[in-house]
Amino acid sequence: MSTPSTPAITPPYPIGTPGMPWSAAERASWLQRQQIQRSYADEVVAPLKATLPEQAELFQYGVIDYGRLGLPSYPLYAVRSAEWSADRPTVLVTGGVHGYETSGVHGALQWVRDEFTRHAARVNLLVLPCISPWGYETINRWNPDAIDPNRQFRAGGPAAESTQALECVAANAPRVDLHVDLHETTDTDNSEFGPAKAARDGKTFDWHAIPDGFYLVADTERPVPEFQRALIEAVQRVTHIAEADEHGAIIGTPLQQFGVINYAKRELGLCGGMTGARFVTTTEVYPDSPTASPAQCNAAQMATITAGIEYLLRA
Repeated sequence: MSTPSTPAITPPYPIGTPGMPWSAAERASWLQRQQIQRSYADEVVAPLKATLPEQAELFQYGVIDYGRLGLPSYPLYAVRSAEWSADRPTVLVTGGVHGYETSGVHGALQWVRDEFTRHAARVNLLVLPCISPWGYETINRWNPDAIDPNRQFRAGGPAAESTQALECVAANAPRVDLHVDLHETTDTDNSEFGPAKAARDGKTFDWHAIPDGFYLVADTERPVPEFQRALIEAVQRVTHIAEADEHGAIIGTPLQQFGVINYAKRELGLCGGMTGARFVTTTEVYPDSPTASPAQCNAAQMATITAGIEYLLRA
């Protein structure tokens, strides 16, 4: 069931002048409000190194350096199959494009720990578990420049998180057959991140009810509805699936089938549009549901990856 569709009154965002896009000073003011709330090194990198399967290879593919803003630098890590075969299909898993979407990161880490070995003999695997480490630490959708990395998956874009992930995939998996991009839709999309985006761009906040439950975002150019349906059926064994609102939509986008909407991923510069994979999907877990635990959220992410691989191998 979706949350109520009548929006509460949203107060003006505390930065900027309504109707006017932010200047550099207002972006700086926004950055000053952000605080480190958890540790990328302790919660992502350390467990990744401690529980790496024998069939996996951990490597650093880049560095996010925001020293010009007085912030620390972050090494970027990926996991790939230690034995890579041109005869096997290739699977890409990305998490933490939006650092605040916790199960996207921890679901990827848990899948590497628990499921990587079982699938490594059948497919080539490349996993980027946390593309936006500063966003992870500050529980943020944006990077420090107030840019959403998940609109910048284009060569030469302004978000280093996106461009370095693109370069990593191009260098290590030039052909991708399946891409699963792990995300969440949270209550803070309405209380913080949506209003902040509207203020930054000098626009009116476009409020949509946050759906209670899991859903998928397919690619308009290659929706493959049977593939999306198989994933929904797998996740349904783990947690509940979001229903459409009274307009037949989820977050303002028309429902295509139970639990599935479509976005034009390449046109929008989304992570899910970064490859030419035959099968691509973006998960949207709802961690704020009163009936879903963090463990269920991670399990939903893991179930999607595994079901995607199983579908790929049957196709």
